[in-house]
Amino acid sequence: MKTLKTHFIYVITVLFSIGTMAQQKSTTLITNVNVWDGKAAAVVAADVLIEDNIITEVKPGITAPENAIIIDGNGGTLIPGLIDMHAHLAIQEGMLVGRDGYDQMAMGARTGKDMMGYLDQGFTTARDAGGNILGIAKAVNNGLIPGPRLFPSGAFLSQTGGHADTGSFNDEMGATDPLEYHGFGYIADGVAEVQKAARMNLRAGATQIKIMAGGGVASEFDPIHTTQYSLEEMKAAVGIANDYGTYVLAHAYHDRSVNRCIDAGVKVIEHNFLVSEKTIKRMKKEEVALSAQAVMSLVAFAAPEKITFFSADQKAKASRVYKGAKQMFGWAQKHDLIIVTGGDMFGPSYTGAQATNITALVDLLGWDPVYALKTATSNAGHVLS
Repeated sequence: MKTLKTHFIYVITVLFSIGTMAQQKSTTLITNVNVWDGKAAAVVAADVLIEDNIITEVKPGITAPENAIIIDGNGGTLIPGLIDMHAHLAIQEGMLVGRDGYDQMAMGARTGKDMMGYLDQGFTTARDAGGNILGIAKAVNNGLIPGPRLFPSGAFLSQTGGHADTGSFNDEMGATDPLEYHGFGYIADGVAEVQKAARMNLRAGATQIKIMAGGGVASEFDPIHTTQYSLEEMKAAVGIANDYGTYVLAHAYHDRSVNRCIDAGVKVIEHNFLVSEKTIKRMKKEEVALSAQAVMSLVAFAAPEKITFFSADQKAKASRVYKGAKQMFGWAQKHDLIIVTGGDMFGPSYTGAQATNITALVDLLGWDPVYALKTATSNAGHVLS
């Protein structure tokens, strides 16, 4: 395993071929490849048999079944399908574009295009971390439209004035923003509303629940230092998720919000870029996973003035995140957290670049390529399971 680039070249040519055949009943035998299983330090020479889109056998010298599609790997390296653990497939150019720029029909069409881009890069699975994605996920997972296997969170759960509050500053009490109406996010205040919103998402097919636990960059009303949702509200979401046999992931940046999430039983922290080493140690002790986005924090936010759809305030918040991100990544590796990667990327400048969240860990932070690849393979699979 010399470089990440070697693997991505092969995963694009092979796994995209498999992905486009995912809805067909077929048998495929891939021969003459070196196989990396997502965990080991080295590859092994083997053939791979895939039946009805399920890998059933990995060993040298497999005899091709009758009518099997045979793919000669030409000595390349075959890796597991990549997993993007922080997709926002129903968001393009920013949180408000689906309200102010395009209707939901257009947003769905654009989502379809982006999903094909995921397959082109070798992403066979994506955990969508919030947005109006539940209908699309149902269609993909039922074989009606092509795309990566989706684990949808459904509508964000946010308090009034929280990170997913897309309303206007002069809304009246009880107003419902069009994006909320279409399932982009639920503004849920108090235990009962949080419980109902979580149940609505799970009723419609969400596989986990996403809460907004603190301020963010790409939003208007919430300074990044804020802590959002009370402990009781967070526990309400966690309780509903537990009842459904699943978990809660939380948008959080700083110590106070992250530690409140851990107190409530949240299993995955998204972002985490402004925490102390003490909080990282607690995450390790309590087996809380880190979902981190290298491109947005270390590349895009290094030059936030180039993000044309950000306001001056959003650009200032992005700059602060950039300053904390590299330190946080170092602590996370030092204490061997369960680290997964995902894009959190949207807009024309980043479409088709999700794989750079993995390569950036090597290029910008100097991580070992195998360690970096695990964030989008075995580590991600562990969290999803």
